[in-house]
Amino acid sequence: MPHRRTFSWTLAAALTFALSAGADQHPTVDDLAWMTGSWAGPVGGGMTLEENWILPVDGSMASLVRMTGNGATSMVEMIVIEEENDSLVLRLQQWDPGFVPRTPGPHTLTLRELGDNRVSFEAGDDAAFRNLTYSRPEPDTFVIEVDMGGGQQARIELQAR
Repeated sequence: MPHRRTFSWTLAAALTFALSAGADQHPTVDDLAWMTGSWAGPVGGGMTLEENWILPVDGSMASLVRMTGNGATSMVEMIVIEEENDSLVLRLQQWDPGFVPRTPGPHTLTLRELGDNRVSFEAGDDAAFRNLTYSRPEPDTFVIEVDMGGGQQARIELQAR
């Protein structure tokens, strides 16, 4: 009998430690590895949006985004997600043809929600949109949802390339 009681206490202590250790963990870019890949899909008006996410390494991951159609590239965007202050921060900058910046500097968004194959970032007051959400509801599908405020929302569904 003494062995069973010792085993039970040891098991309970191990489980308590494992659960409390997990509770102290902060989100990392490694939690977003599911975003990795090359994704493309139509966005209307004969245009195609491509997102090319590279693997997270050393606290950051990035995507090169391109919008093409009608024989031309209309926009290029760089997105970087970094670990900052025990959370995740997303910065994005867009350029028109000729590498002309659309804004004076990048938009900065902070982590709002992180779940299985889903992440949402919240923009500051100066941003053109409120929330940016990425999800992967199926293995070959990558969804981008943009909440522009005022009831305007966009949903872009991309497929694996």
